[in-house]
Amino acid sequence: MDKKRVLFVCVHNAGRSQMAAGLLATLSGGRIEVLSAGSAPKDSINPQAVEVMKEIGIDIANERPKILTPEAVVASDVVITMGCGDACPFYPGKRYEDWVLDDPAGKPIEVVRKIRDEIKMKVERLIQELLEANS
Repeated sequence: MDKKRVLFVCVHNAGRSQMAAGLLATLSGGRIEVLSAGSAPKDSINPQAVEVMKEIGIDIANERPKILTPEAVVASDVVITMGCGDACPFYPGKRYEDWVLDDPAGKPIEVVRKIRDEIKMKVERLIQELLEANS
């Protein structure tokens, strides 16, 4: 059974996509490979994203925003976009989903927690779908 690979993409790869990647890696117990990238990556992860993830026992502090490459898309089974519009290259045969989520940049910590919890629900659903499809 081949591991599925999921790529999370947002503009800065500093908040939403990093939280989603941390959640998927942790909640799937390594049964799904995870990549994340941004169309215009920032220099560092959003400190509030790091903080709200730490609250649920997931450390993303050492992650670094990465530039989105066509190779990352080609290597992935599922591509989840989060507000990056047309910046994500489209390849036939890939599963694409667009998750409509607020950008946590500059938001109060309570709002960032809500975004994290919304991402967590979506990630849990995705894990269930991918692992069922693989069994």
